[in-house]
Amino acid sequence: MTAARAWQRMLSGRRLDLLDPSPLDVEIEDIALGLSRVARWNGQTEGDWAYSVAQHSLLVEELAGAIKKDLPAHWRLAALLHDGPEYVVGDLITPFKAAVGEDYKSLERRLQGAVHLRFGLPASLPEAVGKLIKRADRMAAYLEATQLAGFGEDEAKRIFGRPRNLIEVALVSDKPEAARRAFLARFSALSKQRLDAGRAPG
Repeated sequence: MTAARAWQRMLSGRRLDLLDPSPLDVEIEDIALGLSRVARWNGQTEGDWAYSVAQHSLLVEELAGAIKKDLPAHWRLAALLHDGPEYVVGDLITPFKAAVGEDYKSLERRLQGAVHLRFGLPASLPEAVGKLIKRADRMAAYLEATQLAGFGEDEAKRIFGRPRNLIEVALVSDKPEAARRAFLARFSALSKQRLDAGRAPG
């Protein structure tokens, strides 16, 4: 019997093996395209367009930088890429991830590691950086829940917990192409900042 196919072909021509992903098969154009077309909240958001993971990623990077003003460009890049695996596996809502269990988490970790290595970041982030990005991610989720996903303030506070020192950002869903371009532009800007700083992650 022929083994089940475990790779996905990208429009760049790359073939990414989902079970054993190589950083050499990761391209930022593929990530930007995929994330711009993946809907947050399973598409259950207000607006003419789904609020995409690309927009969410931009928001998390913005919030991480606002929480820690002196956050270096390489860790801001890590924040931008924090949901990188979702360009191939989609955005599973938290309750479903919990139901799927450790197998999914392991797959996600391998994909995230390949994304990080492709762009000169450590496969596993330092604990402090991971916590900062997680804090920004939770803040982004709260803002999305209350502004776009139909949660009232009391319900969101009860389910997600209201983040401390919440940074208010007005959210509007955008066209996938606009989200793709914005994601790529931010990636380019952060990459240039890293180059100008001349520092490796550490």
